[in-house]
Amino acid sequence: MLEDMIDPALPLAEQNARLRAILAALMDRSEHSRMPSRPMGQLTHVVALEQQVRSRTRDLAETLDKLRVANARLSQAERDAVGARNSLVDALEAMGEGFAMFDARDRLTLWNSQFCAALPDIRDQLDAGLPFRDYVQTVSQSDAIDLTTATERRAWVAQRLQSHMRRNVNFTVPLRGDHWLQVSEQRMASGGTAIIQTDVTAMVRTERLEREKLLDEQAQMVRATLDHIDQAVLIFDAKGRLAGWNRRLREIFAPPNALLASGTPFTHVLNDLMRRRLLGRGNIRQVLTDWVNGPAFRPPLGLDIVQEDGTELLLSAQAMPDRGFVMSFTDLTTERRAIAEMHRLNETLEARVQARTGELVAARDAAERANASKSRFVASASHDLLQPLNAAKLFLSSLAAMDNPAAQARLIGRVQSAFTSVEDILGALLDLSKFDIGAARARMDVVPLAPLFARLRDEFQPMADRRGLRLAVMPTQAHVRSDAVYLKRILQNLVSNALRYTETGRVVLGVRRQGAHLRVEVWDTGPGIPHDKQVDIFKEFTRLNPSGDGGMGLGLAIVEQACALLEHPLSLRSELGKGTVFAITVPVAQGAAATPTPKAESDHPPGLLSDMLVLVIENDATSRRALMGMLEDWGASPVEAASLPDAQVQIAELGIAPDAILADHQLDDGATGLQAIAALRAAHGAIPAILVTADHGLELAEQADGAGTLVMTKPLALRRLKRVLQQLPYYRPDQVRALDSGARSGDSSYWLHPED
Repeated sequence: MLEDMIDPALPLAEQNARLRAILAALMDRSEHSRMPSRPMGQLTHVVALEQQVRSRTRDLAETLDKLRVANARLSQAERDAVGARNSLVDALEAMGEGFAMFDARDRLTLWNSQFCAALPDIRDQLDAGLPFRDYVQTVSQSDAIDLTTATERRAWVAQRLQSHMRRNVNFTVPLRGDHWLQVSEQRMASGGTAIIQTDVTAMVRTERLEREKLLDEQAQMVRATLDHIDQAVLIFDAKGRLAGWNRRLREIFAPPNALLASGTPFTHVLNDLMRRRLLGRGNIRQVLTDWVNGPAFRPPLGLDIVQEDGTELLLSAQAMPDRGFVMSFTDLTTERRAIAEMHRLNETLEARVQARTGELVAARDAAERANASKSRFVASASHDLLQPLNAAKLFLSSLAAMDNPAAQARLIGRVQSAFTSVEDILGALLDLSKFDIGAARARMDVVPLAPLFARLRDEFQPMADRRGLRLAVMPTQAHVRSDAVYLKRILQNLVSNALRYTETGRVVLGVRRQGAHLRVEVWDTGPGIPHDKQVDIFKEFTRLNPSGDGGMGLGLAIVEQACALLEHPLSLRSELGKGTVFAITVPVAQGAAATPTPKAESDHPPGLLSDMLVLVIENDATSRRALMGMLEDWGASPVEAASLPDAQVQIAELGIAPDAILADHQLDDGATGLQAIAALRAAHGAIPAILVTADHGLELAEQADGAGTLVMTKPLALRRLKRVLQQLPYYRPDQVRALDSGARSGDSSYWLHPED
């Protein structure tokens, strides 16, 4: 019951005060009771209360005894704890190493007097509750740590905080005065951190001495090496004391023997060199002093020194990792004088070179003008050159169509072959002249390879048969983006060259896919091309076998320039005795339709020339007569005219318009075949017409294409002319561009079947 009235947790004095208050209240109640008529009842009540008081007093005494025992035990525990803490502090003090403990919140709770003893300037800043980050920042600002710049201190703080995240860390901190402090961090089970700092200076110095002993042999090797180099070398330790030098130093500066001794301060060496004026003039003393006293990680130093006797030295200074440094002196006198002499000679040489360059430029300009003049002459004279050739070819064709004796037929065949060679040479010269004067223009379009390969096979199969070779043209349905005319000319030259130079075996024309490009390749089994000749063969008039049937050596020159114009890379691979491969890389035409299958001959109208009225407009009488004879041999009815007025008279006399017009482009008095065709069409309707010209240019071809007129170039391909004349009446001028959307302007081949 006593426990219900008095809280045992209250202090003993408070419990006694409450008990005395209860006792006083009971005594007062018994003395001032309001029941005087019942004294026995009151007495009984007082006796009961007294018993209760005695009982509770006894309980209170027992409680007080227990409380005294508990207080005694608590006091003993406090004495034991203080004793244990003092013992711990004594143990930490007796360690001889710095110790500190941070709690789980990284706040400083305990440390001994040796902790940070090597950093006396921060000891006063250690206080209970100091955060670990602030502790690291404070340590980084200590003057005792060997950190000189703010950047080094920031980097050290970042690295220190990063390592603190690991459970166990050991690292060494360099201190000023060649002292070293090892720090060990251990993470405790409670989450706190224990840090131990150990002075390892003696250990580091001992290891250094042992390492120096081990390096003695290497040092001897280094000294021998230094004595054999051409530079004068001075080596200083971290305190700026002389640690090494070489023989060349004595030769250049001849210093006193007493100066060249281990331990000589740098300032003494510098003063001696300055006193004897061996380092030139200027503020070199200040520059060297500032560099030597600079930070540990200072950049290298380089200075040019000119001594009073004219000797030129290059001073180079380089800091070492241990804060020492090396200075070297290189004698550049001979080299600099040679350079000066070279500059002097260069000045006179430059004058001579400029004079010679002027002469060469003048000669080059003259050569370019002569070359351009030659090219323009060839281009402008093409009509006069091809006109008689074309007439002779027509006459020969008419002569070959007659019944001739065998000997005469063979002679006619040889003459035709000779004219074909002349025609090829003139065509090559015209092509080269276009490239020389910059008149060549490429017109890129989608080109199907199947019909082009078929024409090349039909064109060169007779030549392959004559030479006993096998010509293999691999089938393909690919489309490429190129210029149809130039691409055909490139492949013609490559296949023709392969057939000319191959004695036995075969020639192969085919394609290989290479990503977004195709490689069109021509293989042969010829003798091969020597490696040292593989550049020369692309030069004009260059032939590997001049005595053989190899043409004039213009084909590959045209191939190279045409590939450059089209931006089609050209490559060559050859092996002596095994053959050669020429390849051109052509981009694939995206989204091109498949090449249609050539129609059979029966699908086309026969288109015979019998009774076809052909108006021939040609101002050259010889060519006109040759052409008239050829047309008559083919069964046509030709009508000749020398000019447009003459043609108009002939049509008026006949009373009907011709079925076709065959007009030369260059007429008398500046008139042109296009003008004549346009005038006759205006008078008599849309008459099919063919323009014959020696001009291979793109401009004329575009003009004729715009007028709905076919173009054939001289010298005329007679078989093709016959085919065109057979099909010409079935097409109108407004249908020419609709025949084939992929046709090349000026190229009549789109009128022909692939086998033509």
